[in-house]
Amino acid sequence: MPKDRNSVALRKVRHKRVRKKVSGSTEQPRLCVFRSLRSIYAQIIDDSTGRTITSASSKESPSISPKTAASNVVGKMVPERAKSQGITEVVFDRGGYKYHGRVKALADGAREGGLKF
Repeated sequence: MPKDRNSVALRKVRHKRVRKKVSGSTEQPRLCVFRSLRSIYAQIIDDSTGRTITSASSKESPSISPKTAASNVVGKMVPERAKSQGITEVVFDRGGYKYHGRVKALADGAREGGLKF
């Protein structure tokens, strides 16, 4: 990759590429991940109506020192909240990030909590 390009802009290009293929519906909404330097956020979104059904972030729980462990906790919080809305299956949207590290930990936590994708 060229070093003169901004990494945020490159991530947005990758995210657009992923979003062309991934779309959430009422039966199978989209689990969207956003990763900042300090926190990680997850939302379950119904793209047909354009509304967020439920969300979770690492800011809600007490601080957990390794960020991958915090991501796993957020991944386990999402299915608990989704089950109250009657959601068991989702489509995973990695948000332009590599499926590695904190994003993978969040996905593994969501699977352990009972979400299927």
